[in-house]
Amino acid sequence: GINALYTHQTEMFEKAGRGENTVITTSTASGKTLAFLLPVLQKILEDPLTRAIFVYPTKALASDQYRSLQPVYDGDTMPAERSRIRKSANIILTNPEMLNSAFLPNHSKYGFDFIFANLRYIVIDELHSYRGAFGAHLANIFRRMHRICQYYHSSPQFLCSSATIANPVELTKKVCGTAFSLIEKDGSPSPVREYRIIQPPEIKGHNDKVYGRYAASTVAADMLPDLVKEQRHFIAFGKSRRTVEVILKEARDKLDAAGFLSQADSRKIAGYRGGYTPLERKDDVRGTERTGVD
Repeated sequence: GINALYTHQTEMFEKAGRGENTVITTSTASGKTLAFLLPVLQKILEDPLTRAIFVYPTKALASDQYRSLQPVYDGDTMPAERSRIRKSANIILTNPEMLNSAFLPNHSKYGFDFIFANLRYIVIDELHSYRGAFGAHLANIFRRMHRICQYYHSSPQFLCSSATIANPVELTKKVCGTAFSLIEKDGSPSPVREYRIIQPPEIKGHNDKVYGRYAASTVAADMLPDLVKEQRHFIAFGKSRRTVEVILKEARDKLDAAGFLSQADSRKIAGYRGGYTPLERKDDVRGTERTGVD
């Protein structure tokens, strides 16, 4: 049903077709996934033996993509499913930990040799996540991967996407160990946006003495029920698992306490964080129309 591409998607397709390692940094919801997915699918249609590895920094992101791409190869994947993935999957979604613990040390066994021999693309989503020590670890993983690919006479092409950052080309070169071209001009339409900055109110005692400010999580828990009532979609980010759970519980409690007066369903607020069981994570990803707390 898609009869035209945005300009940045076309640019990505053309650069990838020329064999360039490319990083795209257009805005959120501009279609970056389609931009790096199209050239991979085109190559698979031309050569069904083509293999591609999509790397995501967290299981949550990989599971989100699972709704349109399968299969995922992570710690939750059953052994029988892992075997099927290695034998037949053209596109494998995984994370850096699995590359380090499963793919690279077993490159000559379990069908990984076939994957590396036919590996044409390495796609890295959310590249801006790989900073500091995490980025240094991934850079070392890709150094190992380069050596293994050379052993199997393959030279995979890198396609990366990132949030807007100051130095995407420099970061991709350091992480992936090769030169990149940049796509940053966004060709997607976007509505007029209104930005609001909220300062948590002060906590005052007697004689207007200020003792600090209310926590941002408290302010968020007060705001979210109103957003649900107004049928707005939102994502609230917390700095820790505990913060996410606190915001989620307090916001739901406020909606439940309002009862029939609010006419808003507290189940429309869903939590998503590390530490959930595989079943809980997958259930939340499959959840029906809900807003969320991340």
